[in-house]
Amino acid sequence: MTELNSPRSFTIRVPATSANIGPGFDVVGLSLSLHLTLTVTITPAHAPVPPQITHSGEGADEVPLDAYKNLTTRVALYVLRCHGIPTFPSALAIHCANEIPFGRGLGSSGAAVVAGVLLGNELGRLHLTRERMLDFALMVERHPDNVTAALVGGFVGSYLRELDAAATEAASVPLSEVLPEYPPDAGEGWGMDPPQPPLGIGHYVRFGWSGSIKALAIIPRFELSTAKARSVLPEQYSRKDLVFNLQRLAVLTTALAQTPPDPELIYEAMKDRVHQPYRKTLIPGLPEVTNNITPSTHPGLLGICLSGAGPTILALATGGFEAIAEDARTIFKGHGIEVDWKVLEVVGGSVVQHNQ
Repeated sequence: MTELNSPRSFTIRVPATSANIGPGFDVVGLSLSLHLTLTVTITPAHAPVPPQITHSGEGADEVPLDAYKNLTTRVALYVLRCHGIPTFPSALAIHCANEIPFGRGLGSSGAAVVAGVLLGNELGRLHLTRERMLDFALMVERHPDNVTAALVGGFVGSYLRELDAAATEAASVPLSEVLPEYPPDAGEGWGMDPPQPPLGIGHYVRFGWSGSIKALAIIPRFELSTAKARSVLPEQYSRKDLVFNLQRLAVLTTALAQTPPDPELIYEAMKDRVHQPYRKTLIPGLPEVTNNITPSTHPGLLGICLSGAGPTILALATGGFEAIAEDARTIFKGHGIEVDWKVLEVVGGSVVQHNQ
């Protein structure tokens, strides 16, 4: 433990993500140029000092600053305790600077989880592989699209492996056991035996991406929880709708890597029948935006879809960003909803920088 308490400083940077990208429900994700950045410092201390957390940017008035309630530090403690390290280093200070809006379908919770895994890895000097870090992230966030894109970056496809009986049981552990809610009277020995992640829960591949394509995020000014967005989805789908999505996904993963990108091909390939039609009741204006803003009406547009669970709309384009965004703004305003918009780059994955 002496080595873990030695003075040091490092920075963790995790990108925002957009999942689904039209037909790829729970399958594909895209890392985008908004970031959650943790600046971490460990200083000498004569006696144990509770971790000090500060937060700026998005969510600054919502994020718990108690290390046993904050999502990122709870994930870090889970990783540490799975490796026999019971507590945080003494005199630990963390500043979180966040650019990712909460509850908008841009992967804010996935970024917080990945940041926590990286934080635990660094604090414990664990030297985990990227694949093993993904296992830990998937024990907390059971859908691989966001956390995989946040960890490895780019345009990524992923799946959860069918595990043997013992591993399936471990991967089905309730989240309340992986990340317990620490009671106010929790003693030092509380929560010391967390469930270990099975090896190789998730697998992924990075697809190509045309450098000319940027992502326009049109962000309504209201939050939509993933749980609520999932609650409106059916338990079963018709074969016709599943084939519709599979056909388009098979085309989309290659079409977005081609130069120059083909608007006609991509626009049709980004259509969906699995989640967007059911979420339109939660996002007034969604059908008009996705149906009325097309490559023929807006030169430069390639395709348009709901970002993750929403309510953000993601438009992939090579130009014409302002016209696309302002026409979407007009549609949403007709439903009494104000929006913000940002043109984002597709970026690499999470990085850790050790400061001098």
